[in-house]
Amino acid sequence: MGKRGRAGILPNNIILLQNLVKRDPESYYEEFLQQYSHYESLRDIFMLNGMSSELGDAISGDDISTSNSASSSSSTAQLIELIGFVSQVCSCFPKETANFTNELKQLLLEHHKTLPFELKEKIITSLTMLRNKNVITAEELIQTLFPLLIAYSSQGNSLGLNSHAKEIRKLAYNNLVSLLKSCNTSSKNQKLNRSTQALCFNLLDQPDSQGIWAAKLTRELWRRNVWDDSRAVEIMTQAALHEDVKIAISGIMFFLDADREREENFEEQSDDEDDIDIEKLRHKLQINKKTGKRGKKLNVALKTIQKKNKNGGNNSNVLLNFSAIHLLRDPQGFAEKLFKEHLSGKRSNKFDMDQKIHIMQLISRMIGTHKLIILGLYTFFLKYLTPKQRDVTKIMAAAAQACHELVPPETLNVMVRKIADEFVSDGVASEVAAAGLNTIREICSRAPLAIDETLLQDLTEYRGSKAKGVNMAAKSLISLYREVAPEMLKKKDRGKTVSMELQEAKRTGGKTKKPQFGVENTVQGIEGIELLAKWKRENEGSNANNEEDDANWEVDEELSDASDIEGEWVTVESDKEYDINMDSSGDEKDDKGQDTKDKKHDIANDEDSDLSLSSDDEDDSTKEANEEEKDPEAIFREIASTRILTPADFAKLQQLRTEEGVAKLMGIRKNEELVDASSLVGPVKYKQTREERLQQVLEGREDRGKFGSRRGKREYQRSTTNREKQRKKNFVMMIHKKSVKGKQKMSLRDRQKVLKAHITKQKKKGF
Repeated sequence: MGKRGRAGILPNNIILLQNLVKRDPESYYEEFLQQYSHYESLRDIFMLNGMSSELGDAISGDDISTSNSASSSSSTAQLIELIGFVSQVCSCFPKETANFTNELKQLLLEHHKTLPFELKEKIITSLTMLRNKNVITAEELIQTLFPLLIAYSSQGNSLGLNSHAKEIRKLAYNNLVSLLKSCNTSSKNQKLNRSTQALCFNLLDQPDSQGIWAAKLTRELWRRNVWDDSRAVEIMTQAALHEDVKIAISGIMFFLDADREREENFEEQSDDEDDIDIEKLRHKLQINKKTGKRGKKLNVALKTIQKKNKNGGNNSNVLLNFSAIHLLRDPQGFAEKLFKEHLSGKRSNKFDMDQKIHIMQLISRMIGTHKLIILGLYTFFLKYLTPKQRDVTKIMAAAAQACHELVPPETLNVMVRKIADEFVSDGVASEVAAAGLNTIREICSRAPLAIDETLLQDLTEYRGSKAKGVNMAAKSLISLYREVAPEMLKKKDRGKTVSMELQEAKRTGGKTKKPQFGVENTVQGIEGIELLAKWKRENEGSNANNEEDDANWEVDEELSDASDIEGEWVTVESDKEYDINMDSSGDEKDDKGQDTKDKKHDIANDEDSDLSLSSDDEDDSTKEANEEEKDPEAIFREIASTRILTPADFAKLQQLRTEEGVAKLMGIRKNEELVDASSLVGPVKYKQTREERLQQVLEGREDRGKFGSRRGKREYQRSTTNREKQRKKNFVMMIHKKSVKGKQKMSLRDRQKVLKAHITKQKKKGF
C-alpha cells in the first residue's frame, strides 16, 4: 500500500497508528498531534457535560441532563480508544503529554459520578499501565485509587443504580494490592509503605465504616507477606478497637486467622516452585529440537533452584515471619481495652454470641502468650460455663488458654469449681463429663495450683467410669499430677515410682517438687541439656556419639563463631615468667571431687531405685517414655556421670538452644499450644451414614496390594471374557477353527433358524 493510501486509513485505524508511532515516532508526529487534539476536545466535552449534569441536578432540570447523557454516550467509545492510544505512546512524546496524567486523574476524581463505567475502567487501567512504564510514581497512583475506593464504598451515597460501585471497588482494590506487592518484591519500599499505612490510620480515625477497607487491605498484604512489621499490627489493633462492629470483627479475626492464612499461602507458593523438574527439561532438550526458548527456560529453572538452595530452602523466609500477637507493642493495654469496651462495656450489646466468642479467644490467646493479668475475665467466663450454652466447648477452650502460673490460684479455683459442678457429675452425659475433665486438665497443666486437693481426689475417682472418654480424661489428670504435685493425689493414684521417691525424700529429709505460687523453678546444671539428650536419642543409630572420636573434638565452623567467645585474646610471651597460684585450682579440684562423689552417690541411689522398680518384660517404648518424663536435672546428672561432653556437643547444644529460642519468638511453644475445642469432648462414637461407611471402605482398599479383594480389583479394572477376546481377534486367526468352518457348511434352513433366534433375542433385549 502506498503512503497516500496509508495516510487516509491512519485517522480511523488507531491500532495501526499506535504500532507505527512506537516504531518511528518522528515520522508520525503530525498524526499523533491530530489524534491528541481530538482527545483534548472530547475530554473537554465530557468535563462540560459533567459540570452541566451537576448543575442540572441542582436545578432539577431533566432536559439538560438527558441531552448531556445522549451526547456523552455517542463519543464514549472514541474517548476510550484515544485514552488507550495516548497512554501507549506518551513515552515517545513526553513534552506534548506532560499534563496527560494529571488530566486523567482530574477527570476521574472530580467527575467520576457522571462518567460511564467503561470510561472509568479504562482510565484506571491506563493509570496502572503508566505506573508500570514509570511515567507516574506509585504514590500518585495510590492517591488516585484510595479516594475512589472510599467514594464507592460509603453507604447512602448518591451514585445511582448504574454506577457499578462493586466493579469499581474491586478494580481499585486489586490494583492497590498488586501495586504494593510489586513495589516490595525485590526489597521493602518503606517510604511507600509508611505513606499507605498513614492513609489506613486516617481511615480508621473516622467514625463511619470506611475503615473496613484499611483492615481488608492490611490483612491481604499481611497474607502475601508484603506488610510484616509492627505498624501493620498496629493498624489492626486500632481496627479491633473501632466502634463499628464490622471493622472490629475484621481486626479481631486478623489476629486469630491471619498467621494461618499466611502459612497456607507460603506453602502454596513453595509447592508451585517445587513443580520445576530439571531432569524432565533436560530430557526434552535431548530428544527434541534445541531451540533458544527451551534453553532459556532451562536456565531460568536452574537459577530458581540455585537461588532457593542458596537461601537455605523454603524455611529461610519462615524464620523471619513473626506472629501478629508477638508484634503487639502494648499487649496488656490492648487486652484490657478489648475486655472493657467489647465484652463488659456498653458496646457488648452490639456483638452477637459468635462474635463474643471470637473476642474471648483473642483475649485468652494474648493472655497465654504474654502472661497477662486480667482478673475480670475469669469471672466473666462463669455465666457462660453451662452445658446448655451454645458453643460451650469454644468458651471452655478460651478459659483454659487464659490460664498461666502467674494468675492467683484463688481466682482460678472459682472457675475450676464451676466447671466441676456443672459438667462433672453422674447425672450428665459422658461427653459432657469428658469435656469438663479435659478442660480442668488443660487449666491445671498451665496452673497446677488452680485446683484444691479435695476436688482433685474426687475427680480422679472417675477413672473407673465405663465411658471411654471419661476414663481417659480422669487418667490424664492423674498422670499430670504424678509429675507436677504427686502429694495432692491419693496413695493408690501416685504410682510405684512416685511413691518410692516420696518415701526416699521423707527418709533423707529432702525437698519434694511441690509447686508454689510466685516461685519460678530454676534448673541446676546446663541450660537446654534435655534438648541435647533428645537429639542424641534420635540420631543414635546414624551418628556415633563417642567422646574419644577426634571428629567430636573439632567444632564445625557453622556451629561455632569466634564472636561468641567472651573476653579478649591474651598474648603470652615465651621468655617471660608467670606466677601461677595453684591454691584456687586445688580447691576447685577438691570441690569437683566432692561433687563427683555426691553425684555418684545420688546416681547409685537412683540406679538402686530404678532396679527395684524395673521389670523383665519392660519394652523399649516404655523406657523412652520414662526418659522423656525425666527432669532436666536428672538428665544432667545422667549425662554427666556416663559420658564427657565434647566441644562438638556444646556447639550442637548452642544451636539447639537458638532454634528453641526462635521457635518461642515465632509462637511455636510447647506450653502455649492452642486448645482444640473439638478435642475436649474426647472420642465420641456415633452411627455412620452410608456415604461415610462407603468412604471408609474405599480408603481401606487403597494400597493393599495382593491382600485386596478380587471384587474391588474387578470394579476398578474389569477383565474381559474369552468370548469378548474372540470377537476382537483377527479373522485370519479364526478361519481354521471348526466353529467358523461349520458356519460355512451350514444349510439354508439352519441359517434361517439362527437368524430368527437372533431377531427374537434382540426384540426381547436380553430378557
